[in-house]
Amino acid sequence: MTHIYDPISNILFDLGFITWYKYSFMIMLGIVLAVILGLREGKKLGITADDILDGVLIIVPLSIIGTRLWYVVFEWERYAWDIIAIFRITDGGLAIHGGFFTAFISAYFYTKHKGINLLSAFDIMVPGFLIAQASGRWGNFFNQEAHGGPIGGFNGDQPALSLDEQRTFLSKTLRLPDFITNNMLIQTEAGEPGHLGTLIEGARDFQTYNYYHPTFLYESLWNILGFGIVLIVRRTKWLRRGELLAFYLIWYSIGRYFIEAMRTDSLYVGDTGIRTAQLISIIMILGGIGYLIYSRFVLKPMYYLDVIKQNTEQIDEEAL
Repeated sequence: MTHIYDPISNILFDLGFITWYKYSFMIMLGIVLAVILGLREGKKLGITADDILDGVLIIVPLSIIGTRLWYVVFEWERYAWDIIAIFRITDGGLAIHGGFFTAFISAYFYTKHKGINLLSAFDIMVPGFLIAQASGRWGNFFNQEAHGGPIGGFNGDQPALSLDEQRTFLSKTLRLPDFITNNMLIQTEAGEPGHLGTLIEGARDFQTYNYYHPTFLYESLWNILGFGIVLIVRRTKWLRRGELLAFYLIWYSIGRYFIEAMRTDSLYVGDTGIRTAQLISIIMILGGIGYLIYSRFVLKPMYYLDVIKQNTEQIDEEAL
């Protein structure tokens, strides 16, 4: 079986005076898709396009700052004496949980200022978040980051599976297309066991390599599946306004909890050995369950379809 080390370029285009990386392109693509979806659904929920676009211009930049700050805080030893590196997001290093909390806190204050129903705003944000995160994970793919451990793991100080067996798992068992499988052949970190470059075309002979789990893909597909469920659920008669937030908290966090356990680049809570993303996922799951109970038995907001019906009737009346 032939193994070729030829990573896909992480640069979309380079004009000399400006370089656009695929990482940032995939993030921007996700944001654009989220905005388009929000504009379409926002009209049905009584939120104007101008209010949505104004919110995007405020919330998105704050969220990007939030994702970076979250990452830097938990990797402070890496950035403490390199202030310039803190702003170098083209090299990766954005933590989704930081963006999530920043976005929803910002949305609270923005909707309060604008007189917009907060729960409807959440209902617009949730599908956008899912599709944006699904897109953003492909930025990690082009950077060859946010991946899991080597296929098969280790047997002592050696990879448990041969290169052929590692590749077979990706291409035959998971049936991944070659461009993904090829890009999951990654040079190992210093001191990590791997297969010598002499077995791989295009690799440096003195380096070692493994095929790694594409956890970026696992999470992207999980988010796409969640997005599809949202599209179906929000047209059912039992969903109440704002409850898509509970779905997001539970759905995304369940997937993230298990996928995070496979990753090799997790952020940790100090020296505890506790993965930050797993801890936050547990908190978000409990929060989602708690909010759903509160919504059903205490808050009791309007049903989602009734909100759409009410706003449709209002639009029709204004048109007369």
